[in-house]
Amino acid sequence: MVSIVCRKPGEFLIKEKAKPERGSNEALLKVNKVGICGTDLHAYGGNQAYFTYPRILGHELATEVLEIDNNPARIKIGDRVVVVPYIHCGNCIACRKGKTNCCSNLSVLGVHTDGGMQEEISVPVDLLLPASNLTDDQMAIVEPLAIGAHAIRRANITPGEKIVVIGCGPIGIGIMKLAQIAGAEVIAIDMNESRLKYARDMIGVDHVVNANSDPVNEVKEITDGDLATAVFDASGSKPALESGHQYMSHGGKFVLVGLSKGDLTFSHPAIHAKETTLMCSRNATIEDFKHVMSVIERGDFPVDSFITHRVPFSEMIANFDSWLKPETGVIKAMVSF
Repeated sequence: MVSIVCRKPGEFLIKEKAKPERGSNEALLKVNKVGICGTDLHAYGGNQAYFTYPRILGHELATEVLEIDNNPARIKIGDRVVVVPYIHCGNCIACRKGKTNCCSNLSVLGVHTDGGMQEEISVPVDLLLPASNLTDDQMAIVEPLAIGAHAIRRANITPGEKIVVIGCGPIGIGIMKLAQIAGAEVIAIDMNESRLKYARDMIGVDHVVNANSDPVNEVKEITDGDLATAVFDASGSKPALESGHQYMSHGGKFVLVGLSKGDLTFSHPAIHAKETTLMCSRNATIEDFKHVMSVIERGDFPVDSFITHRVPFSEMIANFDSWLKPETGVIKAMVSF
């Protein structure tokens, strides 16, 4: 069968490989669609943490079952399933506390182990969620939205809060919409005017702020001087990560969702004076996936506008470089088999 391998930064290869061997307690899946995420873009660019080459990318998957044994979830051959791509051990302290998203032995499809940019893939059955009510497009965006859902749950966002989300990429957009559903008033910050326009017009955020202006004072004006009770960085940009606390109110939370490969530096007096709650939010749990699936089923997320670029599997390599360029207007690219 055919796969696409990222052999090294900046280089993809189309490669024939053997059909996966299904292990015990695994299902063999046909891959129908793969969403391209920031992790994939960073891996191709050579600046993704936790990554080794060569690697088959892809962890935002729409799939259907080709082979499966009897299982507690009663998933059967032909069922369409969402894949939770975080393979966890179930035994470490994080797993024992229900935090499978940050298992100490975590293996993420498309990052630590080969992902879904191939015709078929074998996955543990307990990582599958039946998705008969979702289209392939909807299935393939559950994972990035679940990351946003997890971040909101981590921060315990409550109705009436005024929050800042830095970065209007796919993860940031997900955080914005899901925060609105949780009752928050959202301030979106980005340097890209077209993405800010999307956040305002299609997501319906309450306020947009260009980071090239005077963003801290603008956030102060919007919040009557209080600043935001929670700030989410979804950019992964080192300058944004190091300065995001400036938008945060005293007693607030700064949630690092985006991932930078290097060290970060904060002014301790600045974050100490506010008694900052500094937290990281990594991946998501099955609970977050189920929440997102229900949001999508209700029609509360604009799937059609979110997916801006679509190509067949045979054209992915030719188009991938363009998705790295802001001027192409890509929010979510989707690859079809």
